[in-house]
Order: sequence, then structure tokens, then C-alpha cells
Amino acid sequence: MSKLQDLSNAGTAVWLDFVDRKFLEQGGLQKLVDEDGLTGVTSNPTIFEKAMGAGDAYDAGFAEFDKANSGAEPMARYEAQAVKDIQAACDTLRPVYDRLDAKDGYVSLEVSPYLALKGPETAEEAERLWRAVDRPNLMIKIPGTDDGVRAIRDTIAKGINVNVTLLFGVEAYKKVAMAYVEGLEERVEKGLPIERIASVASFFISRIDSKIDDAIDAGKGGDEAKPLKGKVAIANAQLAYAWYQEFIASDRWQKLAAKGAQPQRLLWASTGTKNPDYPDTLYVDELIGPETVNTMPPKTMDAFRDHGTVAQTLTKDVDAARHVIDEQARLGLDLDGVTKTLVDEGVASFSKSFDDLLKVISEKQPANA
Repeated sequence: MSKLQDLSNAGTAVWLDFVDRKFLEQGGLQKLVDEDGLTGVTSNPTIFEKAMGAGDAYDAGFAEFDKANSGAEPMARYEAQAVKDIQAACDTLRPVYDRLDAKDGYVSLEVSPYLALKGPETAEEAERLWRAVDRPNLMIKIPGTDDGVRAIRDTIAKGINVNVTLLFGVEAYKKVAMAYVEGLEERVEKGLPIERIASVASFFISRIDSKIDDAIDAGKGGDEAKPLKGKVAIANAQLAYAWYQEFIASDRWQKLAAKGAQPQRLLWASTGTKNPDYPDTLYVDELIGPETVNTMPPKTMDAFRDHGTVAQTLTKDVDAARHVIDEQARLGLDLDGVTKTLVDEGVASFSKSFDDLLKVISEKQPANA
């Protein structure tokens, strides 16, 4: 049995943080489903920028779209191809979705990063993309910014699955968890079903350690801070999971669960190790627990398949995790400030990728369009 299947059996669903037309057409996704028990796919503007900008895999798709839509804007040309890829991935995972009764088997497509700070427009785009893809196992990715919280609630209330992205801090996570709950409660009040609505809260991991480690290397916190290198991100995730466990045991959640509500699983994103001194499976090995997801880039997935370690690690020493978080605060490493900065940088990074993507697509525009 694949170690990735072992990981899934331990409670952490295996998702792929990658999509590409050739990969889909050549059966790469189906192979991961069959051999490794893969149950989900995530995408983002950076992934599509790399996919559409490299080689000729999308040229035929652009040409076909252009025949019926001469002179179309780059955004429309991008979306037509992205929707086609997401539909294909959803169709590949549909048997998983059916077998697991809508508990998994999802593919995520992100709203335009230009809307990250525009809540009402985000909700409108989420509904438009949901209709365009037209697959029940689609998740719409919405940034977990303050402006995104209301959009998350409104989108869930419409019965649309949501992947909340760009989460770094526990307090921000609590807000989006409540937005999910409020969306479900609104449906219950209206007599609408909730049992087949799903959501994940995507907690970004490695970027936190990159920021904190850089501060430590620059001398912040002095020698006392050095033992915290490579530990803050995992501790932060452990505390988020501890809050999740407390919340799903609460009366408020249990009322929804009694009506068939699915918990909003924590999803560990940005799990590729950026520091070469750390094990390349660090952010998989140390984040294993029931009702979680780990979305991995192909390189990390290959590494875990080869030498990953499966054990229940998320809850193994929560007191130690609290100590790490307390220590970083005492030493002035400012995790709260780091997480706020990372949200801003994440929004800017995805917008930059989208700029680059639209530029690439514009350059592929036929001369006679």
C-alpha cells in the first residue's frame, strides 16, 4: 500500500496542489487516484500561470475558443481554459465524490485575486464560476481576508462549496469557521438542505517558518529564539486544530451535525519545504490527524510516497505547541504581525501571477483576432 494511502487512512486526505492539461489528458490524475488514494485537487493563479505559459498544451484550446469568440479579452480566454481543466479534474474525481457521499472528491478553482478585498464582488464571482463549471464536486476558493468573510458566509448560504484560502493566523481561521457555520444556519432557517455542502479552511504553513526563521537569523529574540526555528508554523497549526476539535464538540456545531452538516476540515497548504535544511516531508509528517487535508505539490507528494512517516502527530503534544507560541511572543517574533503581512503578500503575489498569466494569454492572441 502506498504511504499516501496510509496517510489517508490516518485521517489526512491527500490532495494535489497542481493542475495541467497534459497531466489530465495523459491520465496523471487518474493514476494518483488509483494508486495513491488521492481525493482532491487545488489550483491557484500561480499554477495556471505556469501551466498556460509553458509549451503548447493550451494552444488548441485557445484556437477553438477564438473561432467562436474573436477578439475576446485575455480574462475570458483564460477562464474558458481554466473551466475546462477544472471540469476534467472534477469528472476524474466524481467517482470518489460519489463513493464518499460528498465527503471528499473536490477540485478547487479560485476567484480572481483582484477581488480579494471586495466582498460583494467575490460572492458574485463565486456564484458565476460555480455555474460555469457546473459540477457538484467543485469548491470555489475565496481568500480568508476580512472582506472575504461575508462572501464566504453568503456563498455557503447559496449551497456552494468553499475552499477558504490564504489563512495564516488562528484568529482569522476562527472568523471563517464562523462564516461557514452562519451560512449553514441561514440555510437551516430557510428549510434548505446542508448535508452535501463542504468546506475546507486552507492554512498556509511553510511561509510562516520562512518569515520567523529569517527574523531569528537576523538576531531577533537572541540565542533564546534559535530553538524555535522550524517549529512555529507547525505549533500554530496544532493550535488551530485544537480549537477545531473544541468547536465541533460544541452545542452549536452539534445542532448542525444532527442535520447532516459536514465539518469544515482544516487543509494544510504551502507544505513544500522551503528551507533545504529541513526534511522535505516535514509539513506532512507533523500535521497528521483526523478530518484534515494536506494539499501537496508533486515534488512533496513524491517525497512522502518515498520516505514519509505516518503517525498521529497533530495532537501529540499540544502543550509543547502552546509553549512555542508563547515563547515566540515573549521573544518579540510577532507571529500576529507576520500572519497579517503574509496575507497582504499572498494577495499581492496571486495578483502578480494573474497579471503575468493574462500577459501570457494576450501574447498567445492570434494576429487576426
